[in-house]
Amino acid sequence: MNVIEIEVPEDRIGVLIGKEGEIRKLIEERTGCKLKISGRYGSVKIECGDAIGFMKARDVVTAIAHGFSPDVALKLLDDDFLVLEVIDLSSMVSDNSMRRIKGRIIGKEGKMRKQIEDMLNVNVSVRDKYVAIIGEAENVGAAREALMMLIDGAQHSTVIKFMEKKRRDLKSRSLDWI
Repeated sequence: MNVIEIEVPEDRIGVLIGKEGEIRKLIEERTGCKLKISGRYGSVKIECGDAIGFMKARDVVTAIAHGFSPDVALKLLDDDFLVLEVIDLSSMVSDNSMRRIKGRIIGKEGKMRKQIEDMLNVNVSVRDKYVAIIGEAENVGAAREALMMLIDGAQHSTVIKFMEKKRRDLKSRSLDWI
């Protein structure tokens, strides 16, 4: 039996449960896992006999905890090629510069985050001290590189050029399979 307890911000517990418990039920049905949600403490205990179902349930709960909508997080159940990566900004950035770095990642009116999502075919969530990415493994790796460039202070234009090159590389690699 696989068991894990995940801390979920209190304001995300309702999102995880869903209207009349529909999101929770869906996760349990699709993964074969049992979710025990403690709303008072903001923790979710996942118990599961199936290792793959356990990993998928863990990733969906983690994705919702990091700010993804249930629609986006539930894609992790449907597609075996999608992965979730969470970057802890607090391990790289001082508390004083956290707001500035998050602002660089999001960009004016969300433009930079949207460009990362569109150019690399990923979903990005910036919440608290974390940046979370959902997408295919190669695309998530490229998005992580772009985010690290932004964190390290690269200009937005430099990061956009990098992403354009990565997108071309990813496209040409996918055409090699045909």
